[in-house]
Amino acid sequence: MLPGPDTLPAGALESAVLSSLPGKQPLIKRTYRPPNYETPPAALNDPFTPNSRFFVRYHLSSIPAVDAAAWKLRIGGDAVGTPLEYTLAELQRRFEVVDLAAVCQCAGNRRGLFQPHVPGIQWGHGAMGNALWKGIRLRDVLSRAHLKKEALEVTFDGADTGVLAKTPDFVKSLPLAKALDDHTLIAFAMNGEALPHWNGFPARLVVPGWTATYWVKHLNAIDVVSKAFDGFWMKTAYRIPTGLFAEGGRFLSQQTETSTPVTELLVNSLITHPADGQRFGHGDAIDINGVAWDGGQGISRVEISTDGGRSWDLCALGKDYGPYAWRPWVYRFAPSHSGTFAVKVRATNRSGSTQGTTAIENPAGYHHNAIQTITIHRV
Repeated sequence: MLPGPDTLPAGALESAVLSSLPGKQPLIKRTYRPPNYETPPAALNDPFTPNSRFFVRYHLSSIPAVDAAAWKLRIGGDAVGTPLEYTLAELQRRFEVVDLAAVCQCAGNRRGLFQPHVPGIQWGHGAMGNALWKGIRLRDVLSRAHLKKEALEVTFDGADTGVLAKTPDFVKSLPLAKALDDHTLIAFAMNGEALPHWNGFPARLVVPGWTATYWVKHLNAIDVVSKAFDGFWMKTAYRIPTGLFAEGGRFLSQQTETSTPVTELLVNSLITHPADGQRFGHGDAIDINGVAWDGGQGISRVEISTDGGRSWDLCALGKDYGPYAWRPWVYRFAPSHSGTFAVKVRATNRSGSTQGTTAIENPAGYHHNAIQTITIHRV
């Protein structure tokens, strides 16, 4: 099995191997330190991605094993009237616990497919997963802190740190409205189990519809601030040219004339079965499976072409787990003759946005949502 599409840079293919982290089944290694491992596409076929196969993404190399019994979450900042601190047990006891199905996807997912290639981790299709998250609403916690009228953004810090003191701490911010959204959570479980260590134990931020850069893991500090946060991971990293993408939410307090933070997920889809290049015997009907998702509008239709894009048919949509979850789909292909077939898939969301034929070029390789093509053979 190839460790990713064969259009990845040669070095990314040569260095990638199926490797296991403690508590994980084999994932595709992109970097060892910090650990960055992606999920093989075939493991993304289920409505919810198993915790043991969920991708791993870190920017910093020192990742402590957090003691849940000793862990505390601090809430402060210049725009709160009442600083707070909670243990995990207190959060679970004092606030309403809710469930939410949502896709967690790295902003750089499929970066390795850009042509020409751009710098950064050369992800294939698997820097993402869909999970059922359990936690409490962030807004409920913030309401106890008595936010001041000057509140503009909310910042989030986790327990992971850099090896060198000069390495910028991984701190992210959200606009106040997104932080107070009903669906933004402090999560402590996924798919019915405690968060795995590699996915943020004991608590992480869940920002449904937005890229995973905001889903801070091992969360230990929240600050509500009255000025735009200027940390490296907001001011410099994870930015795209202003106005380049028609879709995506705006983060006005962080936007400049030239660049803006990457925010919402774009409409997208993935073929999870069959594998590219797979061969089938004569007379076999072929079930083509996959998933489709977007930033929260919800998927309205998925179309498939088996003739390289000359004609399109509708796929059958699976169960709708909510607007932030991906939508399974299936198409039964019964070719009347042998040959090679170029299979393409495209998704459309409820606001009418559809995948394009090519990815929109940008310096950091974000938001790759071009129509996928695989080749299958009928002998």
